Amino acid sequence: MPRAGWVKPRDDQRLSDHVALGVLTRTFPSELVDAVVSDTGRRQRRSRLLPARLVAYYVMAMALFSSSGYEEVMRSLVEGLSWESGWRQSWSVPSQPAISLARARLGEAPLAELFARGCVPVGTASTPGAFWRGRRLVSIDGTTLDVADTPENAAEFGRPGSGRGSGVGAFPQIRMVALAECGTHCMFEAAMGTYAIGEATLARQLADRLRPGMLVFADRGFCAHPLFSAFAATGADLCWRAKANAVLPVLARHPDGSYASELVASDDKRARQRVTPVRVVEYEIADPGRPQAETTRYRLVTTILDPDEAPADELAALYAQRWEIESALDELKSHQRGPRVVLRSKAPEGVRQEVWGLLCTHYAIRALMATAAGGGGVDPDRISFTATLHAARRSVRAGVGTTTSALALALEATVAEICRHLVPKRRLRAAARVVKRKMSNYKVKRAEHRSWPQPTRTPSQAVRVLRPGVALT
Repeated sequence: MPRAGWVKPRDDQRLSDHVALGVLTRTFPSELVDAVVSDTGRRQRRSRLLPARLVAYYVMAMALFSSSGYEEVMRSLVEGLSWESGWRQSWSVPSQPAISLARARLGEAPLAELFARGCVPVGTASTPGAFWRGRRLVSIDGTTLDVADTPENAAEFGRPGSGRGSGVGAFPQIRMVALAECGTHCMFEAAMGTYAIGEATLARQLADRLRPGMLVFADRGFCAHPLFSAFAATGADLCWRAKANAVLPVLARHPDGSYASELVASDDKRARQRVTPVRVVEYEIADPGRPQAETTRYRLVTTILDPDEAPADELAALYAQRWEIESALDELKSHQRGPRVVLRSKAPEGVRQEVWGLLCTHYAIRALMATAAGGGGVDPDRISFTATLHAARRSVRAGVGTTTSALALALEATVAEICRHLVPKRRLRAAARVVKRKMSNYKVKRAEHRSWPQPTRTPSQAVRVLRPGVALT
């Protein structure tokens, strides 16, 4: 049946021209996708069953329906659009090989560019947790994703080490580093590389997206002079935790307990041509409910040199916002992709394309949540990510299409739905960093197990009944 806001298509239009991403199309409208496809040189020269725009939406749909096969993901995109009176010809779902070839034609560039253009900070001054003393709160962190175990992926990305078996991990892994808004969990910049490339090295590619007026948090793994000075040069303010062995001399003490110090490049100790002035805040956690922190001395390094602009006690308490990106990465890996799910792409470019699709889809979900929170006057933390994820999936299957009126109606209904049942306010809580099941009773899979002997007879042919006393042959 036709849906509200739909217009019957002209005879020369194809069903694939109206495929979109449900309510998430608001973030990535067809005009933006078409512009990106054209600017990256991926526009098709002839009419295809799988045009470039459809394939771009398909890659993002893969991130929504991560447990579905290639053809089932395509059915989720088109089934709601096939209403009886609107299309003169039926649209057959392409085969898995055809979809794979279409993804290869598209490549990773359009998805990377789509992320660069469409994913921007969305928090406003009225968004709880988005700003502090006029500065937008941003956090940086990294993670790894398991990719399909193929020779091409293993050669391109490498594997982590392992204490079992042959000494390497079960799957190759791609490393990713991202910047995210603390208040909305929207990741607006990312870089990816091989497993061997460290997070701090990848993070250098993110500096271009920082702006004055941002306050960037980072864990101690990032706090070294080259990266710190590169980020500070953007005009953004930094508040990074320092390693325990970092040399931070006390140059002057401030009334709030912090002190002036400096970061010097390790190869510049004598010439001192690359010295970055900083302010250091040292503190401890005095809470009987956090026994693991009783003997830890925390040190934060900030570029905000004036204590009146950023008092030490406020900065120390604010540093907990760094963990918001950990929650964002958990949403992407555990809820959106699925726990322990391996990316499906067999070739390296397809892997990178798939990761960009994951990031675009997560951003679109989070942007929708920010819109719902802003309209309802609530903290985005109280909007359920999983509820929004399910609502987005249903809107794709419903075939909302690309018309403005249909999108507006669907968006209004979705916002009302996800705001109907808010999650409780975040409580104080902690959990041990342990797992219930550490090891498996099965042996480790090795290279020789790939060519395991295969049956040559059916059970009826292979069964041989033994008489008492007859030995096995």
